[in-house]
Amino acid sequence: MVEKRSEFILVDRHILPPVISKVLEAKMILSQNPHKSVQSVVEEQGISRSAYYKYRDNVYPFYDTSYGRVLTIIFVVEDVSGILSTIINIMARASLNIVTINQNMPINGLADISVSVETDKLEGRMSDVIRRLKEIDGVRKCEIIARD
Repeated sequence: MVEKRSEFILVDRHILPPVISKVLEAKMILSQNPHKSVQSVVEEQGISRSAYYKYRDNVYPFYDTSYGRVLTIIFVVEDVSGILSTIINIMARASLNIVTINQNMPINGLADISVSVETDKLEGRMSDVIRRLKEIDGVRKCEIIARD
């Protein structure tokens, strides 16, 4: 018997058929509301149960596949006192384990920072952590650049 090999690609959600986004949304709702039935959630999303079951085990939000991995996140930040501390505190509240921090000297009022974190004890969703990091005053850029 030939074993099926998974092959992953990164695709912008906007080019996918709407059913894929609706399945992702249904999965998120069900994970946050275990008391809800699959039937009620798929009806809310306007998809069939068969479409949900067809795709549910094969589609994942990008950040949700980050659990149990080491991520490297880069930042471009303004040269203001305490910004790195704020970044670290948000990561600590999400139970991310910081492996390395590299910060370059500020040039023209901006500094580059890279932080590698272990996500095996992550509390919540990585997408929520990234959103909170991007909302920090003085953070100009925040994105995941590597996943191990």
